[in-house]
Amino acid sequence: MEDKKNHKVSLATLSLSALGVVFGDIGTSPLYTMKEVFSLSKHPVELTQFNVLGILSLIFWSLIMIVSVKYVAFIMRADNRGEGGIMALLSLANKNAPSGNKRNLIVILGILGACMFYADGMITPAISVLSAIEGLEVVAPSLSYLIIPITLAVLFILFYAQSKGTNVVGAFFGPIMFFWFLTLALLGIINIAQEPHVLEAINPLYAFHFFQLAPMVAFVALGAVVLSVTGAEALYADMGHFGRQPIRLAWFIFVLPALTLNYFGQGALIISNPENIKNPFYLMAPEFLVIPLIVLATLAAIIASQAVITGAFSVSRQALLLGFLPRMHVEHTSENQEGQIYLPRINWLLMIAVMALVVTFKSSGNLAGAYGIAVTGDMVISTLLASFVFYEVWKWNSIKTVIFMAIFLIIDLAFFSANILKIPDGGWFPILIGTVIFILMTTWKKGRALLYKILKGEAIEINSFITSMGTNPPPRVEGTAIFLTPNPDGVPHALLHNLKHNKVIHEKVIILTVMFMDYPHSLTKDLVTVEKLPHNFYKVTVKYGFKDEPDLPKDLALHAKNGINIDPMNSSYFIGKEILLATPKENMNYWRKKLFIGLFRSAETITNQFKLPPNRVVELGSQVLF
Repeated sequence: MEDKKNHKVSLATLSLSALGVVFGDIGTSPLYTMKEVFSLSKHPVELTQFNVLGILSLIFWSLIMIVSVKYVAFIMRADNRGEGGIMALLSLANKNAPSGNKRNLIVILGILGACMFYADGMITPAISVLSAIEGLEVVAPSLSYLIIPITLAVLFILFYAQSKGTNVVGAFFGPIMFFWFLTLALLGIINIAQEPHVLEAINPLYAFHFFQLAPMVAFVALGAVVLSVTGAEALYADMGHFGRQPIRLAWFIFVLPALTLNYFGQGALIISNPENIKNPFYLMAPEFLVIPLIVLATLAAIIASQAVITGAFSVSRQALLLGFLPRMHVEHTSENQEGQIYLPRINWLLMIAVMALVVTFKSSGNLAGAYGIAVTGDMVISTLLASFVFYEVWKWNSIKTVIFMAIFLIIDLAFFSANILKIPDGGWFPILIGTVIFILMTTWKKGRALLYKILKGEAIEINSFITSMGTNPPPRVEGTAIFLTPNPDGVPHALLHNLKHNKVIHEKVIILTVMFMDYPHSLTKDLVTVEKLPHNFYKVTVKYGFKDEPDLPKDLALHAKNGINIDPMNSSYFIGKEILLATPKENMNYWRKKLFIGLFRSAETITNQFKLPPNRVVELGSQVLF
């Protein structure tokens, strides 16, 4: 009985925490969605009661079909050892894909999905904070000139605070978002009471008739209706932090009803007075509550932005460990929570991009034109990857898989197609950002593979080298030498350079290879494997999951066996440091080689990534014709 009670308390606590992290993005969508539907610059939707009811029906059933059915009921079940997100889905699909074109296609889809996530991560903080601050126009139109400066100040404080971690403020996220969603629901109820017939729009026939009588208008409107489901992918991405059940509970019991009531309340307000379309969210509230509502909306927007920024850190780290991004500095902002990380390079690049968006687009209405391509592109990719997982991993039959894929691809492609119309009005931005990031990620991935191939081709086979050590042994000196190499079957270049210049080999030699696997976490028993070789050589392989935190000295110490117990004060880590020289060979475009070399030079040292003691690391350089 006590266990059940504790389980309920834990579930309630996790659900409240999920409110503060998972639902921030989708929870701030009512700030701008209804306003944007009827203010599409080049393709306006006429403000009539019929159209309002049709839009409300589309919004409600989008929330049901995309969030409740697609993500909550299906995709959240496709976890990679409990973890979700586009990278986890990519790993799960890639692991079960046959080699060849199908695997390459899956990798490309996964990278595209990550690119769309980054584009979304740039737009979400800009549009969320900007739309919250725009409430000033309702209270004091004369202060509208302060909207952009205040927005930039809030964004700077938000990004500046990232290095401090979210441990302290995170405790307030859940309660604030609870109060936010409660406010959404109450505002909706108050306004629905004035025009209760808006609730009829729950009937999907209103959406059907809207399409039937005005198909082009309804199709164009989808480009703004999709704003109501932005953030749906966060339910899946943050699954590893909270688990399925708390997220589902929070969504169905609290978030979905609150969003539905608020959207329908805005619809009732617009029907009662069409002039309220200029900012229906803030005009729902009594005048004396608008300023407190602006403060609450700003806090909710900051929380929504925080969730996206944290997601960008998480995706970047996963992409880094899976080999799609160069090594970069990662700081852990919490001793207890592994997922709380801070990547300075990503943080400041993201801040510059977000601020540039605010200054360039100037209003949430203009930004809405850019908001949609990335979200709908990510939705399409998620459906394709999930369909593959359902077929290959869950062993669904082909008919069931095709039915699932057809239903949701039709919905996703309809939203995506509608957003293509917004390309001239800002939709070009996520396409541009996505293209740049795609080129960077694929160049890094291909360049690393090419460099590995070159180094492997030049390497001496390890067994023959060790045999020669027995025939004509060089002097052995006291201590342990640990040579890091991506090729466990070849002699590390650093070992050859050390032997060539210093004419000695250490008493104990460890050939160490670190591998990052396509699952989130390695089991302790699988983390370190050791193969004893002749003449006191050891081949050691460490396998990390893509969400594990590498710490080689600690992990090697914990797995001291078969003679690899290492004395920290009598050991040295040898690292090869290649200097790449681009050549005009046709194995890769010359400009991409130069780009890869630039990324290669900017990569953080292995010393920091693997937490090696700096005073025990020796770097030996060599030039490589690339």
